Amino acid sequence: MPRVEELLTPQELIDYTKERQTEAYMGELLFPERKTEAMEIKMIKGASDLPVSAHIHAFDTETELGSREGADYSMQDLALIKRKIRLGEKEIIALESPRNDQEEAEMVRKIYSDVDNLVAGVKTRVECLRMEALSTGKLSINENGFKASIDYGIPSTHKADKTWGSGDPTILEDMDAFVDRIVKDTGFTPTRALTSKTNLNRILRDHRIRAAIYGMNSDRVLTRAELNAFLAQQSLPQIAIYDKQYRQQDAKGKYSSARFLPESAFIMMPDGKLGDTFYGLTAEELELRKNPDVDVSAVGNIVVVQYDTVDPVGRWIKAVATAMPSFPVCRPGIHCYHFVRRGHGPNEAEGVIGDT
Repeated sequence: MPRVEELLTPQELIDYTKERQTEAYMGELLFPERKTEAMEIKMIKGASDLPVSAHIHAFDTETELGSREGADYSMQDLALIKRKIRLGEKEIIALESPRNDQEEAEMVRKIYSDVDNLVAGVKTRVECLRMEALSTGKLSINENGFKASIDYGIPSTHKADKTWGSGDPTILEDMDAFVDRIVKDTGFTPTRALTSKTNLNRILRDHRIRAAIYGMNSDRVLTRAELNAFLAQQSLPQIAIYDKQYRQQDAKGKYSSARFLPESAFIMMPDGKLGDTFYGLTAEELELRKNPDVDVSAVGNIVVVQYDTVDPVGRWIKAVATAMPSFPVCRPGIHCYHFVRRGHGPNEAEGVIGDT
């Protein structure tokens, strides 16, 4: 029968978390994960990517001197994200002296379920950071002694408040105006939009859009595929939905549900990645590097470790990471547009925007 320390050796935990396949979050596609040895990252807020025109010269005149347009840099500490759970005295006894094989198997399953849940908790908080940055252009963190206020620099002209859920909205005109503004400011055309199922349903039911696709007085049900085909013909972004939720736990242990992406958000984006999710070093990883029995090259972005307490006897499992998203595509002159619709509705489905 396995002892607790045999199940939870550093290498076993590293191998398990590395090989465990979990569902990818939307943010992992838009902000791919990168490992860094640093404890902080350089945030870039720069100017437009539009080319600067050279001037015409007469022969035998000196060439005009060019310059590199300045970019604003700031250093930002990575956020330390961690969560732990305790194996109590009864659980340790049940594992080390099980009454039967079934009890032993159940305890082993529980331990690795705890590992999965702890890792998922860290990944969830990182996704929250990415989606907050994407939906607001900012991060505001004040948790457990860590404070950070980051403005990624979305121009005010790339934000709008509209109502698509009541009255007689002009959805196509709004989208066209947003795209025109982005093209005018940046020279690039957004190709993708991310929103909720609630917002998508409002677009699908819009009488102007239905008339443009099917003609007047049609009772056909418009699908997202048909809508996106029409939007492509109009050089407007393809729409995907992201309604994934997670749970929060307050100081009293009470759970509540929340969305990663606000239901009201309608976000226009360019092709390709929007930034990176930087994972840095943790003190736990540095300690593992001192252990000659551990293959440190296999350590992933999230480190899982275990440790003991004496009184009362307990064994703790902890998942920990340092992380922070960068968002250079958000800087002024780049085409990340935010459109907000005020309203509420059900959370029903999710979609995927592929990274091209």
